[in-house]
Amino acid sequence: MNTCNVKLEHSEEVAYGTMAFHFTKPDDFNFKPGQAIDLILTDPSLNSETDRHTFSVVSAPFQNELIVATRMRDSGYKRVLRHLAIGAAARIEGPFGSLTLHNNRTRPAIFIAGGIGITPFMSILRQTDKDQLPYRLVLLYSNRRPQHAAFLEELQELETTYKNFKLVATMTEESRSDSHWNGPIGSIDDALIKSVNADLENPIYYLVGPPRMVEAMRETLHRIDVDDDDVRSEDFYGY
Repeated sequence: MNTCNVKLEHSEEVAYGTMAFHFTKPDDFNFKPGQAIDLILTDPSLNSETDRHTFSVVSAPFQNELIVATRMRDSGYKRVLRHLAIGAAARIEGPFGSLTLHNNRTRPAIFIAGGIGITPFMSILRQTDKDQLPYRLVLLYSNRRPQHAAFLEELQELETTYKNFKLVATMTEESRSDSHWNGPIGSIDDALIKSVNADLENPIYYLVGPPRMVEAMRETLHRIDVDDDDVRSEDFYGY
């Protein structure tokens, strides 16, 4: 596994309580869309057990920067991360992870993301859009409210640039939102999944989100007779 030095280029808020951090990309660093890295921070307040965090890479391989995004919980690591100065040094280890797009381009993919679980799918979608690959891709993206949905505008734009991509974003607390939402509401359930896979032949399902959400989605897919071999998942803890 490679260890590389990077520097913070800039950071930004990409949704309510969620920030993206843009780092320099080492010339010899290669990864596959959907893979992850450990981001290691050097700060006296962090000890060896808390100076690193695993993040899926949000940027695609063709981009000349490394981007990670995270919910800004009140932890020592994330307090240090939030206040990193532009140009601050950090280290990365990786890449690792197998949540990458399957090789058979004739089989569609249905991505199911809860909240910040969107991050590995952003890398995959950015690269497939750049390469205009023939995969048929559907994203079911669940958030509480529109303001919590990271990268929502970019995903909506991708629908116009990548003809094989369909976005289905749903909000579980739309009634408590300050902004208007005219899309689906409620949780991702059997009916919603059936509605998007009706015209897809033999899709592969990818699940990313909090452990309880991933387990619930696995149970939902089991109820509608999706074979376990056609389901790939990744739990996000503490994000």
